[in-house]
Amino acid sequence: MTGYSLLDLVPIIEGGDASLALAHAADLARQAEQSGYNRYWVAEHHGMPGIASAATSVVIGHIAGATKTIRVGAGGIMLPNHAPLVIAEQFGTLDALYPGRIDLGLGRAPGSDQTVSRALRRTLESDPQQFPRDVMELQSYFADDGQTGVRAVPGGGAKVPLWILGSSLFGAQLAAALGLPYAFASHFAPAALDQAIAIYRRDFKPSAQLSKPHVMLGFNVIAADSDEEAEYLATSQQQAFVAIRTGRAIKLPPPVAGYRDTLGAHGNAVLDQVLECSAIGSRETVARGLAAFIERTGADELMLTGGIYDAEKRRRSFALAAEAMQSLGAQAAAAE
Repeated sequence: MTGYSLLDLVPIIEGGDASLALAHAADLARQAEQSGYNRYWVAEHHGMPGIASAATSVVIGHIAGATKTIRVGAGGIMLPNHAPLVIAEQFGTLDALYPGRIDLGLGRAPGSDQTVSRALRRTLESDPQQFPRDVMELQSYFADDGQTGVRAVPGGGAKVPLWILGSSLFGAQLAAALGLPYAFASHFAPAALDQAIAIYRRDFKPSAQLSKPHVMLGFNVIAADSDEEAEYLATSQQQAFVAIRTGRAIKLPPPVAGYRDTLGAHGNAVLDQVLECSAIGSRETVARGLAAFIERTGADELMLTGGIYDAEKRRRSFALAAEAMQSLGAQAAAAE
């Protein structure tokens, strides 16, 4: 059975602020726990007016504190922005507070543009190929093996599973070489999806953390009681994607009837490409979209996401998505 988890960008809506976004995130996380989601991840983005998860480890603590059993983690921490020791201490602290519940997904993108990256790092002179070395340094801190000459306290001995995130072949190759689970960002960058999965599975080397490949794939879901309502709700996320692609990131806007009719052929083609891995519609429509994606990819786990302006309708969407995944799981079990 394919597992299902939830990626929350902690959207700041038009007319709202970060406090409201974080309160809605806690509410959504509690519902996700009740709906059987495996994990609830938030992502590191900076300088984005519509995303409230920049201080990712702090937000993880907020979500973990609002829930009881669901795994909570980063999808992901952009490791080039941080010294590995700092991340080991932060996630070692989270593990001490919420033992057995913390995940750490790692990416090498900046999470913003070069101006913001320079403000974060103070310099852009670091070698982008240092990411694999940084991952192994982080592993060393958690293993408390003394190889770095520095102990992470908290952090040393923490049982925090590492994941490699990516949207290209690089992450697939690294995850396979290190024997780590791999999460592909197909929810916004699907171009290399099939090739990345094939490389990861072909080249995977078992490790102390993982004995066989584990693939988690991002997938957009906008679910409602009817296809028409879902298509309408989806225009909020569509507007946000178009804004990002045109260099003007915005807060998550309200839905707009007939929005796609205003984009023209080129705009719709771009949006279709970016959001290729999506299911929009009723629970039944979404279930068909999820089933087709799982059949195509053989995903071990899906990381569901979706931007909806109204918080109650967003919770409803993820509840319907969970029901769809559960129905697919029941069908798979019955067929065995």
